[in-house]
Amino acid sequence: MMKKTIILVAFILTTIIADSQSIYSKAFGDPTNEPLIYLHGGPGYNSIGFEISTAKRLSENGFYVIVYDRRGEGRSPDQNAKFTFQETYDDLDAIYKKYNLDNATLIGHSFGGVIGTLYTEKYPEKIKSLVLVAAPLSLQETFSTIIKSSKSIYENKKDSINLMYIGMLEKMDKYSLEYSSYSFGHAMQNGLYTPKAPSKEALVIYTKLKTNPLFVAKGATMTFQAPKGFWENENYTSIDLTQDLNDVLKNKTQVFGLYGTEDGLYSEEQIMKLKNIISKHNFKYMDNCSHNVFIDQQDQFIDSLKAWIL
Repeated sequence: MMKKTIILVAFILTTIIADSQSIYSKAFGDPTNEPLIYLHGGPGYNSIGFEISTAKRLSENGFYVIVYDRRGEGRSPDQNAKFTFQETYDDLDAIYKKYNLDNATLIGHSFGGVIGTLYTEKYPEKIKSLVLVAAPLSLQETFSTIIKSSKSIYENKKDSINLMYIGMLEKMDKYSLEYSSYSFGHAMQNGLYTPKAPSKEALVIYTKLKTNPLFVAKGATMTFQAPKGFWENENYTSIDLTQDLNDVLKNKTQVFGLYGTEDGLYSEEQIMKLKNIISKHNFKYMDNCSHNVFIDQQDQFIDSLKAWIL
């Protein structure tokens, strides 16, 4: 009996260690400083861009910064990843344990803001504050904004081929994975993720990223398994976080927002709705800034976090 118990305990410990090792993570700065956990975008992306461009600078400004790639995404490959929200919660819990954190501020970028909001709603005791960075409120409104902007660009260019594709897209099931994928494809094609005239500071950072071997090899890589999994298991293309954010605020959790005026994924209406929920005092809408807020306006990004959190 004792031998079976030892074997079982060994098996459990091995499983825990294996699960922990399958999640890539890295910490920057002094562990006694204010902890920040970065939640990357996607689904299917990674934290490489933030890690290379911003994590160290943040740590030099009084924060203990932790980055990680979600299970089955980026540098955390896992053929058995379930791609459910509960799995992301469990893995985030493991990050807390690994770095001995009782609570922390979550920085949710893009889809990471969806994960951050839902986690904060479920586990408010583990959150000091939630910072939404270019994160959607309504995915369906985001797709509509992308299609409307792309259509206008193609009309101005008299691009009949892409107008035909937009016409086909408008007739698709708006909750399908294909509708989501094609919408984001048009956003990328039309430069909706980047400012029209990046600042000198941003250009320097983007240049360094593009010449960094890690970013070149993996930083811009998207995987299909994650969006497919989250769509099948969580119907993520239909998500609207309005009620979830209101519930987070009812729990007395501080929520902040950092967005760019040139982020083509969000309409003025969606931004104003977010601002009204979060409150104007906790919200910054920055000029000459698009989706990668922490690069496009890095100084403002860091200064905002210092003013709000430290």
